[in-house]
Amino acid sequence: MAVDYAVIVVYLAGMLGMGWWGMRRAKSKSEFLVAGRRLGPSMYSGTMAAIVLGGASTIGGVGLGYKYGLSGAWMVFTIGLGLLALSIFFSARIARLKVYTVSEMLDLRYGGKAGLITGVVMWAYTLMLAVTSTIAYATIFDVLFDMNRTVAIILGGSIVVAYSTLGGMWSITLTDMVQFVVKTIGVLLLLLPIAVIKAGGFAEMKAQLPTEYFAPLGIGGETIFTYVLIYTFGMLIGQDIWQRVFTARSDRTAKWGGTVAGTYCLVYALAGAVIGTAAKVLYPKLPNADDAFATIVKDELPLGVRGLVLAAALAAVMSTSSGALIACATVANNDIWSRLRGAVTPRADGEAHDEVKGNRIFILVMGIAVICIAIALNNVIEALTVAYNLLVGGLLVPILGGLLWKRGTVYGALSSVVVGGLAVITLMWKYGILANEPVYYGLLASLAAYLIVSLATPPTDQAVLANWRERLAGRGGSEEDSEAEAPLEEAGSPAAVQS
Repeated sequence: MAVDYAVIVVYLAGMLGMGWWGMRRAKSKSEFLVAGRRLGPSMYSGTMAAIVLGGASTIGGVGLGYKYGLSGAWMVFTIGLGLLALSIFFSARIARLKVYTVSEMLDLRYGGKAGLITGVVMWAYTLMLAVTSTIAYATIFDVLFDMNRTVAIILGGSIVVAYSTLGGMWSITLTDMVQFVVKTIGVLLLLLPIAVIKAGGFAEMKAQLPTEYFAPLGIGGETIFTYVLIYTFGMLIGQDIWQRVFTARSDRTAKWGGTVAGTYCLVYALAGAVIGTAAKVLYPKLPNADDAFATIVKDELPLGVRGLVLAAALAAVMSTSSGALIACATVANNDIWSRLRGAVTPRADGEAHDEVKGNRIFILVMGIAVICIAIALNNVIEALTVAYNLLVGGLLVPILGGLLWKRGTVYGALSSVVVGGLAVITLMWKYGILANEPVYYGLLASLAAYLIVSLATPPTDQAVLANWRERLAGRGGSEEDSEAEAPLEEAGSPAAVQS
């Protein structure tokens, strides 16, 4: 497997090299956290698709195809639907706000007071997302090098932490673009057709497997509905996704670039399910469905191609891991730490506070914490379920309510977060972490609290709403963003903006 190893080593070295290059560009808070808000359509689409299609979408998507057939595509399919909904209906307005976090958006809409508690919930979600992505390195490096779990987590996690800390969003954007290309070639153009051919083609697959493997709803209506609640709605409100929307150079880029990325996700979902179905024909008695991806790659692909496809799996994990890491660090620094210690104060010598250095330190600290938690944690599914349940049950209603209903108030938003979060936690204790009831009833409780308390409290101050409308219209924003965009206007080169 020397050739396969060489492919992986070159890929990992390239990720670190791009981190070093990105460090030279990240000279301001805007550049470091949101790539200067200047990504063009091609790069925006590629990086957005990269972050939402992680290890769960690749390895887990193939595993669901192995277990349920073509209907196993529904999990990743609902992710694509969520990205399409975000891009078509909300992304243009989100991009025009010129903020850095979801909590900043809530403060703008409701006039303050909501940021800290929503920041804590969002931080918990992004932390668990980063942890579960980091744990996935153990599976991939075990296939590659028969590596110890702890060593694999440290190796993969350290590379992501290194390039993310060096260049922030610029490094992550560049590496995600490479990861998008590697995933497209490795999974869609190589593994998909090879798997189908090895399984004897679609006719042979239909002959070998039960009819329900080719039924569109074979996975079950309740499961599909739960996927929609968790993943489709989760795409609408996650800090990791919003932070990518903030990188778009215009609201048009955010809308149409995201639509392309969402469509790509739908194709990727079907591809994973087909690969898993083919693996079921080739290996009908695997002990674990999630082993289907690694098994078919290891046993059926030729030399060199195997290394590229494993690099594609590594790319899928790294893109989600790095996106979740910078989101976690951004929330921890901007929404929690800065609020707890008060407004940022100037240095004694009169120079401005070095926000790039501060955010870089937070990425490093959060990255080390993520690696340590990943080593200690065993049940990945439960950790991720808790994170998504809290995100959707606690934050979906106040965020979408703020965007769609002008009568919503800050007290309605706060009560929605608290009631929804407590309901989710209580119901997970009663029904079990993996049960569907916590997110169902938690979301209903959150909605009821938001409506009742908003109608029972005074409307949001008109000055706050006027400022909110100004920002939604694209007027206003931080001085730093304006300064970051100024050189681009002077240059006037589309190529420079796209780079």
